Amino acid sequence: MSALEILWPVLALTFVMVGIHTLFGLEILRRGVIFTDLAVGQVAAVGIAVSSAFLGGEHQAILSLVFSFAAALLIAYVSRHSRHIEAFIGLLYAMGASAVMIVLSQGSEGDELFKRLMANDILFVGSGDILQAVGVYGVICLLYWGLYSRLSGFVRELFFFSLLSLMVTTSVPLAGVLVVFTLLIAPAYVALLQKRFIPVYFGWMYGWGFIASALYLSYRNDWPTGYSIVFVGTFVTLLIVLWLERTREVKKR
Repeated sequence: MSALEILWPVLALTFVMVGIHTLFGLEILRRGVIFTDLAVGQVAAVGIAVSSAFLGGEHQAILSLVFSFAAALLIAYVSRHSRHIEAFIGLLYAMGASAVMIVLSQGSEGDELFKRLMANDILFVGSGDILQAVGVYGVICLLYWGLYSRLSGFVRELFFFSLLSLMVTTSVPLAGVLVVFTLLIAPAYVALLQKRFIPVYFGWMYGWGFIASALYLSYRNDWPTGYSIVFVGTFVTLLIVLWLERTREVKKR
């Protein structure tokens, strides 16, 4: 079996994931609430952990969605009423991470599930998972482009964070919290720093580039797929950001 035959399902999934996550990542960076997705994803993971530890894995999607929507509601409210929203989001993430560990400590497979929640091995994702994710992402995009710009005030904030929570709830079981965070922030970060191309298009191309590289390295070296995406994406992004910032400083002189 060739590498392409093994990798095409995860390539297809991550291709779609980069598309929608970059779109939301640009909005997150412009709002200055960088760790929102990380916090929402971690709280969504609490729902998955509760399902696994106490309900035998049943109602996982519903519990994850309920937990993430609760986090989205809190963040939407705080974004309108607090001067220190990043502090609130950081504490929400810490609470979610500790809650996951406490819940999973009740079962015998807690450590393994925690690793999957952080960065799942999406190399073995099935075609049914891909089709389901594509369907949900498609609905999210239609709602975002069709309604978001028409809203205002708290309703606009709640609508955005609710869509974000739905997207994160869909992505975390497939890829893990850290992969979702990387796909949201890394392409958008580089896209906003460069000035030559339209940010969303550049972010898509950049995200697809490092995803393909990470999957190839993972396949060739037998690395964990999820953690390979996180490492390659963050490592390359940090190098590019340092180079772009240095170039900008030189031009100012």
